[in-house]
Amino acid sequence: MTDLRPSPLAPPGSTAGALPGRALVIGSGYLAGHIAVRLTGLGVETVLSSRSAPVLPESCDMRWAQVDVTSRPQVAALMEAIQPDAVVAVHGPSDITWCEAHPEKAYATHHGGARNIAAALDGRPVLLVSTDNVFPGEAESHGESAQTSPANAYGRAKLAAERELLATSSALVLRVSLVYGWEDRGPRPNFLTSVARSLMRGERLRIPDDHWNTPVLVEDVAAWTATLMSSGRTGTLHLGGPRRIGRVDWARHIARQLGANPALIVPTPRVGTAYACRPRNACLHSEVAAQLPELQRHRPVDVLEATHALTF
Repeated sequence: MTDLRPSPLAPPGSTAGALPGRALVIGSGYLAGHIAVRLTGLGVETVLSSRSAPVLPESCDMRWAQVDVTSRPQVAALMEAIQPDAVVAVHGPSDITWCEAHPEKAYATHHGGARNIAAALDGRPVLLVSTDNVFPGEAESHGESAQTSPANAYGRAKLAAERELLATSSALVLRVSLVYGWEDRGPRPNFLTSVARSLMRGERLRIPDDHWNTPVLVEDVAAWTATLMSSGRTGTLHLGGPRRIGRVDWARHIARQLGANPALIVPTPRVGTAYACRPRNACLHSEVAAQLPELQRHRPVDVLEATHALTF
């Protein structure tokens, strides 16, 4: 696949400072639900859309419309029916291991969905939530100017989606690092919740000792998304947490917060585990965010501080 540098972050456009009156969030999972709750709390009329009805607490009480994002007629009809002022794209499977086993389906949903959204935008601004997996993971962390070279099928699909939407000139791509938070009822809970649940059951956990992240709290992603939707910016921006941490160290920290035995955490290489297809360093930092005035009130929380504050 031919590689491209990310689209540079553009200065605010004419819509800067004004939240959309109505927003369409394409997706209804854990992150999409938190984004919708944040927008609704700010007075934005928000509609979630996905193939299946929402099941998570964050999403169930929201207005919802059904759509198969791989169907161009359905996406066009959805846009016509909702008439959003802005769109947030959080569509497609995020299970990296599943995507690696089903690369064609992952690509069709992420890239095909982005292509269909782009065709229906009609000049509307769109924010795509993307991933650190568009990088190979050779560097300890990746800024916006780093060369993309996807580490896996998920990264390839998301990078293709980025390109489709950036080509509209009305898109902001927000690449986020590993998203975490307490996810009590999700079908595939995030790392923090999965580790906490297993430890509370006294189960041993094989955790990769050669995999690093810059985890970011789900509420921070939602706050940045809402803020950036009113900024009028386009291009590419990174959101990673302020701490680079290995999975083993994080899991042991969770164990200490729970009063569980840290010896239940068994360090193991990524090879031969579900983490084998992940880049060694799935880490992001931003080269520009500190200079953006609209983000000064939304500094990401440190993962160890957030884990310490959570009530399990």
